[in-house]
Amino acid sequence: MNLASTSLLLPDPAQMAQIDAVASRIVPVRDLMEHAGRAVARAMLRHVTPCRVLVLCGPGSNGGDGYVTARRLAEAGWPVAVAALSPPRPGGDAARAASLWRGPVVPFAAAEAARADLVVDAVFGAGLSRDIDDAVARVLGAARRIVAVDMPSGIDGATGAVRGYAPRAEMTVTFVRAKPGHLLLPGRDMLGRLLVADIGMPDAVWDAVTVRTWRNEPGLWHVPTDAADSHKYTRGVVSICGGASMPGAARLAAAGARAAGAGLVRLAAGDAADLYRLGDPGLVVDGQGLEELLADHRRAVWVCGPGLEVGEVGRALPLLLGAGRTVLADAGAFLLAADRPDLLRGAAVITPHAGEFARVFGAPGPDRLAAARAAAVRIGGVVVLKGPDTVIAAHDGRAAINRHASTALATAGSGDTLTGVIATMLAAGMEAWQAACAGVWLHGEAGMKAGPWPVAEQFDRHLGAARERAALLAGQAPAVGE
Repeated sequence: MNLASTSLLLPDPAQMAQIDAVASRIVPVRDLMEHAGRAVARAMLRHVTPCRVLVLCGPGSNGGDGYVTARRLAEAGWPVAVAALSPPRPGGDAARAASLWRGPVVPFAAAEAARADLVVDAVFGAGLSRDIDDAVARVLGAARRIVAVDMPSGIDGATGAVRGYAPRAEMTVTFVRAKPGHLLLPGRDMLGRLLVADIGMPDAVWDAVTVRTWRNEPGLWHVPTDAADSHKYTRGVVSICGGASMPGAARLAAAGARAAGAGLVRLAAGDAADLYRLGDPGLVVDGQGLEELLADHRRAVWVCGPGLEVGEVGRALPLLLGAGRTVLADAGAFLLAADRPDLLRGAAVITPHAGEFARVFGAPGPDRLAAARAAAVRIGGVVVLKGPDTVIAAHDGRAAINRHASTALATAGSGDTLTGVIATMLAAGMEAWQAACAGVWLHGEAGMKAGPWPVAEQFDRHLGAARERAALLAGQAPAVGE
């Protein structure tokens, strides 16, 4: 695993427990706890005006971090009190941290939380595995302002789901790496400012623990680059099935593919070819039947679904899969495969939004990451479960979570552009999961560059700049000729 992808890892709470166990054989846990508490205090000194603070401490390691935070803030001159949900286990590292606290200790009560100017939530952290009870919820709910240690109590660190109740923090300080729950909704919206602190975790832990979830950013993947002798076929051919009743969707996919860098984009429209021939002059429109077009083996990557009715998909998709083509299925393909997900088996990538996913696989439920992974296994390909926290899952267990996007993408036709971008990455030779990850990020970057109220036809204008920024962030060489 390269250094860039290691820095993007998203270990879940169970994996963090393994990491802590491995690290404890190298660095004493009490030292890591000291570093964690100091990191929270340092973040507060930097971002919060001094005020009366109540630190709520749970009985575990999260509470231990809280005791250290209280001590460090008190040493900086802040008025601090501690309230313990219950005492730490005797003899443990959290108990040692608690024993070093010499300041005021008050009851774990809503009245105390309401009295403080700010509450530090060090009750449960990201490892919570059950709903929090009403008594804890009342205390957290009484706080006017909250800084969370690791995760606001009540948010599942693996899924981002709220377990009964969770407070909304103004800042969250986590350690080593962010967790999936920091990027997945609804938890992501309850963190406030998220800071990830280095606490001196040894690099050796990453060799001992298998983590298969990443934050989706350049460095996890690299955009394809051109050589001096590149031509349109080395850059890749994207073929798109065009329907007779909704030509706009296929056109948007084609525009996305062309702007993202495809060497050649061809629209297979059959008898509906005349609907498309007055479009962009660089788009090649084919009026032949699909069987004839499949004789050209240079046309390896196909988009099937945008703008197609069920009957059109039902004719095209089996032909494409049967011919061994690399297929990206979207839109109409999910109408065809409603409650019949095996019809999508063999597709390289599918790109459903939550409603389409539910139509085919059933509702994703609170664990979108697990649902996308299971669906990817079912089809033997890559599932892009679209949304503000898009999940990209491969059938081998790899997954990435994307938060690099804009609400500007929530407009009709945006998903069609995305299919064109991903298809371009596939046609350029990227492996399917990396192609999907790159396409989602580039699409998000284009949406951010398009401004607050764009329409789908505007996203493709920013895809070239998005590719350049991705290459820059990944440390790639500039394009040939620059």
